[in-house]
Amino acid sequence: MRETDLLIIGSGPAAVSAAQGYRNNDGRGRVLLVTADAHAPYMRPSLSKDLLQGESGPDEIDLQPQEWFDEHDVEVLTGTEVTSLDPEGHRVATADGSDITYRHLVIATGASPSPLPVPGGDTALMLRSLDDALALRDAADGATSAVVIGAGFIGCEAAASLASRGVSTTVVAPEPAPQSSRLGSDAGSHFAALLEQAGVRYSAGAQVESVSDGSVRLDSGVTLDVDLVVAAVGITPDSGLAADAGITLDDGRILVDSSMRTSAPDVFAAGDVATAFNDTAGRHIPTEHWQDADDQGAVAGTAAAGVRAQWDSVPGFWTTIGDRTVKYAAWGDGYDRTHHTDHGTDGPGESFTIWYLDADGVTVGALTLDRDEDYEAATSLIEEGKPAPI
Repeated sequence: MRETDLLIIGSGPAAVSAAQGYRNNDGRGRVLLVTADAHAPYMRPSLSKDLLQGESGPDEIDLQPQEWFDEHDVEVLTGTEVTSLDPEGHRVATADGSDITYRHLVIATGASPSPLPVPGGDTALMLRSLDDALALRDAADGATSAVVIGAGFIGCEAAASLASRGVSTTVVAPEPAPQSSRLGSDAGSHFAALLEQAGVRYSAGAQVESVSDGSVRLDSGVTLDVDLVVAAVGITPDSGLAADAGITLDDGRILVDSSMRTSAPDVFAAGDVATAFNDTAGRHIPTEHWQDADDQGAVAGTAAAGVRAQWDSVPGFWTTIGDRTVKYAAWGDGYDRTHHTDHGTDGPGESFTIWYLDADGVTVGALTLDRDEDYEAATSLIEEGKPAPI
């Protein structure tokens, strides 16, 4: 039987930030971070970029160096799967048959890649963990062609990284342009241009019917012969532990207030696994972004230490496709119209800002390419509910 004051399940940004938030606010006693991952906490954004490109190794993407965990007196148990949670008894059970009791618990289990729901879909490689990335990088070493299924940000990043290694890469997705259904046709045109600049082909309006050894069959009847198939079709929150314990969920995510408290006593949740109430927006907002997970983890750790804290920042993220940086901030619940501003003279691919507005002209989001000043301004405008500078 192990005992701890703060137990954190997970090893992503929300988990490590929770430990830091707890210690920074005079959280006392033992802090134990347990993860089913075989590796110490690492930076997941690097998996689809630097590491896949071969520019960094597994030992160069640590989320924090071991010295940080030593200085903050945080114990990390890798390869440790939590199998059940007893909120009333303040206890969890692990796969090795041992129990851990806690005073406060933070669930930061994140999410897993959604499987590709077609025949042979389970043979496609995925990209979520360090082991996934290393397997994909090894496979790319001997590949001359690849298909990436899905045009989300992970798919686009991975495709650009594979192309940078000389692998002839095609992205297959049902949308007319990457992200166009979510972010609009203007954004889609720019993302298509960024993929093209990175040496990636985009196959629009295509559904995958099946995957077999060395080929991908589309609903058009076309079969693509490739060496490598990657599925990037979304994620599924790892909320089963909370669901089995009777903790309240909303659409598969753990429902928490702005202090990251769940419906169970002394249990918090943060990051991809949670839907948190945002005090500024005045509603619950699910997010899947690194920075939001980091912010929410800090709130959870601070609240666990007995200090008032709440999540009130505008959700946002950044991504790199090829050598270009895209940033996006928004409440994430839609928009009525957009205003597009090119800051270059050569059309799509030049720096730009797309402002997302509601029916009253209030700024509810912004997408920028190499326009950090617009991104910073947008965050304030969204938070304050003000019109865009157009």
